[in-house]
Amino acid sequence: MEKIKQNTSVLGDWTDMQLLTSLNEGSREAFSVIYERYWFKLYRLAYKKLDSKEAAEELVQDIFVGLWQKRETLEIRQLENYLFRAVKYSVIDIIESKAVHEKFVAYYEVFTDQTDQNADEDLALVDLTEAIEKGLMDLPEKSQEVFKLSRFNHLTIPEIAQKLSLSEKAVEYHLSKALKVLRVSLRHFATSFLLFLVS
Repeated sequence: MEKIKQNTSVLGDWTDMQLLTSLNEGSREAFSVIYERYWFKLYRLAYKKLDSKEAAEELVQDIFVGLWQKRETLEIRQLENYLFRAVKYSVIDIIESKAVHEKFVAYYEVFTDQTDQNADEDLALVDLTEAIEKGLMDLPEKSQEVFKLSRFNHLTIPEIAQKLSLSEKAVEYHLSKALKVLRVSLRHFATSFLLFLVS
């Protein structure tokens, strides 16, 4: 333990690039110094965006776990920028996932209000929910992301292309693929709800 303390004390004076080189070689001491150097900064940023101590702590923890797991293959030119971008994109993913969830919940509530509350319709609503979830799960990850940005975040194709670093043709391909899959998944359900998803 004393040796580790001495090592981390020395490494504390190292630059980020020196720490990254040592981290690439599997140095736990270098990882500890990086953690101590950046944990609070990253946590403060995540907390500011999420307004949740637990969510911010979990997000930052996941980033550092990923940093350690990918230590041998990482190619980072600027550690601070890399870590802050990781927080930014993780926060965006959390917010978008929450927005999609709230969108589904809100629409289900409207759908429910417009129907008679009997057992058959309740069962139909459960089936519809499962079909949507299954349809989304059957999509490749990139197609899911493009679809959600288009239909739930209301981004245009150029905006999605810029956000995901894709060509507009690639975005159109993923969106078209997602719509085809969901049309099949939802073909047995209410037309108005289907149009909401695919129009």
